[in-house]
Amino acid sequence: MTDRMQRIRNCLEGALAPESLELIDDSHKHVGHAGARDGRGHFSVRIVASCFRGQRPLARHRMVYAALGALMDTDIHALSIQALTPEEIG
Repeated sequence: MTDRMQRIRNCLEGALAPESLELIDDSHKHVGHAGARDGRGHFSVRIVASCFRGQRPLARHRMVYAALGALMDTDIHALSIQALTPEEIG
């Protein structure tokens, strides 16, 4: 796991206390893409956390973006988010 991925994982785990967290670096799929030229990456995250209960999808995404904070400006160009509650993964 790269340092960047570990920083992302640490931020999400620290802020959202997920029961499950899958993080995938999709940057290799976007080589040559205009947004990838600045060195920031493309990632997919599937996160299962009880803190998403009662939250609509947009609010859940905002929670993920808030947890990542400055990494959205320095390390992440694109982020695909699947944010679920434990009850939704059954």
